[in-house]
Amino acid sequence: MRVYARLSVVRRMRAVAIVRRGASCLHLLVLASLVLSLAACAVGPDFVPPAAPLADNFSDTNNRSLKTGHQDYRDWWLAFHDPTLNRLVQIAYNQNLTLLSAGTRVLQARAVLGIAVGEFYPQVQQGTGNLIYNRTSAATPLAAPNSTPKFFWTNSLAVQAAWELDFWGKFRRGVESADAAYLASIANYDQVLVTLLGDVAVTYIGIRTTEQLIAIARDNVRKEEDSLKIARAKYQGGSTSELDVYQATTVLEATASAIPQLEIQLEQGRNALCVLLGIPPQSLGRLLARSRGIPTPPDTITVGIPADLLRRRPDIAAAELAALAQSAQIGIAESQLYPAISISGTFGGTASTTNAHNLGEIFKSTGVAYAGGPAFQWNILNYGQITNNVRLQDATLQQLLVDYQNAVLAAQQQVDDGISTFLLSRSQAEDLRRSVVAANGTLRVATEQYNSGGTDFTTVLVAEQNLFQVESGLAAARANVSLGATAIYRALGGGWQIREDSAFVTAPTNAQMRARTNWGNLLPPADEPQPPAPGLPSPADLGPSVQAPQW
Repeated sequence: MRVYARLSVVRRMRAVAIVRRGASCLHLLVLASLVLSLAACAVGPDFVPPAAPLADNFSDTNNRSLKTGHQDYRDWWLAFHDPTLNRLVQIAYNQNLTLLSAGTRVLQARAVLGIAVGEFYPQVQQGTGNLIYNRTSAATPLAAPNSTPKFFWTNSLAVQAAWELDFWGKFRRGVESADAAYLASIANYDQVLVTLLGDVAVTYIGIRTTEQLIAIARDNVRKEEDSLKIARAKYQGGSTSELDVYQATTVLEATASAIPQLEIQLEQGRNALCVLLGIPPQSLGRLLARSRGIPTPPDTITVGIPADLLRRRPDIAAAELAALAQSAQIGIAESQLYPAISISGTFGGTASTTNAHNLGEIFKSTGVAYAGGPAFQWNILNYGQITNNVRLQDATLQQLLVDYQNAVLAAQQQVDDGISTFLLSRSQAEDLRRSVVAANGTLRVATEQYNSGGTDFTTVLVAEQNLFQVESGLAAARANVSLGATAIYRALGGGWQIREDSAFVTAPTNAQMRARTNWGNLLPPADEPQPPAPGLPSPADLGPSVQAPQW
């Protein structure tokens, strides 16, 4: 018994030694593969940002209402000094569903980056095992005469790995591309946020403008009702014909008919605002009651210089990062022209109950088996498919580079358009303000003269129509001043900064996703610090092309 036990210990020690030698060989193999991958080259071009077509200054910067200094546009809506607008912006940021959707796309891109990082490491790593009951056939050509079927068990355990070395940089370019796409998703989120804030301000200004137009129409209806009363009284007194009554009624009803259309416009504006706030269409009476009138923009706006747009406009950053991600795709495609070098290995054991063996020998030296070695695969004759794929990726990159330059031009156009609207609408509003004063005076004098018989009723009606027109025009011009200021702030790329140090998804969405899937550190609970994100992402924020696996 002691001899048997001693022999068993020796066998187990030998098996352990064999396992250790196999594991050591695999360890050295993995280490050597990692060194080879890191030392290898990365084919394909390194990204070079295109030249940005920039003007030296924006238009009309000599105007006293514009400044070219530096300013932070983080909370640009505060310049309107409207508490309702401030509250609407905060609600929209917290609840807007389009913004939330953009936040989930950031998480998608982050997961894709994790997949790309994992591709750098052994692409196949599996543990396998089985336990099989076998019955051999006695009727095959290989069976001995008069043999009978045999019954036995087999079992096996093994680990196997296959690692395509990143000799040509295919996987490192993949990480580079996925990382740039992840950063681009953040920039796209920021652009959605900039657009949302601008849309909230534009919709709110539209609501306040429509409210003022309705008030103007109703005020003119009251004035025209007074004129109609005068015309009827004079007609009934016999001093005028019934023509004055008909003319007064025509003007009155025409003015009154504008109110329902304005109320439809007002209701549509309120419904649109509800959607921006992430709520079903409903009454916003309490929320909108906090202030009244069209928000007044500041007297002066700092617009900076066109070069500032490159570091502040999210859409320009997204266009550059999209081009960077595509540039790495050229290297991925080009790597297919070269042989794929890989190393594979298997380590495990197999045993059976035949020939005086037993299943337990799977753990002994007699049952241990391993194999490993290098291999390569080379797409030698591809009929130009790989080459043309490289060309395809390069042409796509060129398109994105042009798109980047076009985005820079469009950004400058949007700023200049906003400046023109802001300045010219302000001049127009001043002219219309004086016109409204004159129109009120004209109506007052015309009414007095008509009452005294010094003029006909047509003069009064024309004065009423002119007053309604210029008052409505003044309200629209004042709204355009505010809309022009909003367009400037939006075009300058302001507002996305409010998402810094905040999560890309809301707390309920965070909890819902975590309850459904293990997100690990990529999506911590909402009450814990979130993974850091760059301010406005740029190529400088790219991580290393070789990173630890992101579990």
